[in-house]
Amino acid sequence: MEPLPSPRVLVIMPAWNEGAVVGNTVREVLHTNARYDVLVVNDGSTDSTAEAAAAAGATVLNLPFNLGVGGAMRAGFKYAQRLGYVQVIQVDSDGQHDPRNIDEVLAGLEHADISIGARFADRGDYKVTGPRKWAMQLLARVISGLAKTRLTDVTSGFRAANGRAIAQYLDHYPAEYLGDTIDSLVVAIRSGCTVTQVPVEMRARQGGKPSHNPVKAAIYLGRSVFALLFALTRKPTRLAARAAEPAGA
Repeated sequence: MEPLPSPRVLVIMPAWNEGAVVGNTVREVLHTNARYDVLVVNDGSTDSTAEAAAAAGATVLNLPFNLGVGGAMRAGFKYAQRLGYVQVIQVDSDGQHDPRNIDEVLAGLEHADISIGARFADRGDYKVTGPRKWAMQLLARVISGLAKTRLTDVTSGFRAANGRAIAQYLDHYPAEYLGDTIDSLVVAIRSGCTVTQVPVEMRARQGGKPSHNPVKAAIYLGRSVFALLFALTRKPTRLAARAAEPAGA
């Protein structure tokens, strides 16, 4: 009997003014595995992001103005649902997430609904210091308790979702700048989604300018702590029991 074809995977890249790097990142992902489709959500960029992404082979979804990562990802999940994808993974458009790790993170979906590519799991040399580190450790400790598994990097944006998680995200993924990674993860766990993590290495930006600096990063993490408290008050979604994923998308 011929084996069933591997399901296609939607790689979602939120991108805001990443024209200098997004094209190379898209090409790198597409060359890594033939079953990957890339959706670049152009988040109101004023540079050549959309043109560079399309030229590299991505499908481009243009948002009329900048919504932030939460709004871009929610648009990406709606696209995934409409086209029948049952596995998606978020990848940074600046090249910091190594495409060679995508299959490893997706493998976590074999036994969980959400799989996080963890930067602080004894692989690679990515480090943070000061208040940002303390906030990350606090968040990881609290959310590990909720998830009933040890998580070391709950703010990582390198994360994969299966059909159950996509359905939950469509109801609750925050479409605003308020700790989208924390808020979305906490509500997913409270709705019954299971979570795991896979160690990954982070790379330096492949070009362009970072949108964060240490002060902004510390403010972001502080807001994430607030988002955690807010998320704990949200009403969870009632999800269907976890079942085997369809063989094709």
